This record gives sequence, structure tokens and C-alpha cells, in this order.
Amino acid sequence: MSSTKAWIFLLVAGLLEVCWSIGLKYTHGFTRIGPTVFTVLSMVLSMYLLGRAAAVLPIGSAYAVWVGIGALGAGILGIVLFNEPASAQRLFFLALLLVSIVGLKLS
Repeated sequence: MSSTKAWIFLLVAGLLEVCWSIGLKYTHGFTRIGPTVFTVLSMVLSMYLLGRAAAVLPIGSAYAVWVGIGALGAGILGIVLFNEPASAQRLFFLALLLVSIVGLKLS
């Protein structure tokens, strides 16, 4: 697999991590079947794509980018969907996550 394809897999894996992390909130402790199935499938596919990407990319960078995308996406969607605080400090540190993800891709 090419490096470009591995980065695409990693991006999709990170977006799926956002899906399952937000999906956890909707499962109500895994008591709702639809959200639970969505969350588990998102987890499995996210891990599969991370594994495929990590076969080509350095594991430290791949894992950090995967976690970063998940944390950034969950942080933003937490603000948008769940009315979590959007303080200047929180937005600053979410922006730092974005800078870190881009920096790892470029390095």
C-alpha cells in the first residue's frame, strides 16, 4: 500500500473513532441496540483501518494522529451536540490538537 493510501486509511479511521466515541453517548450504557451496533461497527472498522495504516506508517505517528483526530472530533461534537463548555481555553487546546495532527502529517 502506498503512503498516501495509508494516510487516507488513517484519516477515515480517525473519523470513525469520532463516530464511536460520540456513539457511546447514544448507547445509554449499551442498552439501545441501534446505537450500540453502530458504535461497535465503528470501533471495529476504525481499528482495522488503523492497523492497515500502521503497517506502512510509523506506529507512533499513526497512533498519535488517530487519537488526535478522535479527540479533536469528540471535543468539537461534544460542544455542538451536547452543549459542553466552549471556553477560550478549551478551544485553544482543541486548536493545538489540530496543529499537532497536521505537524505529524508533515513531518
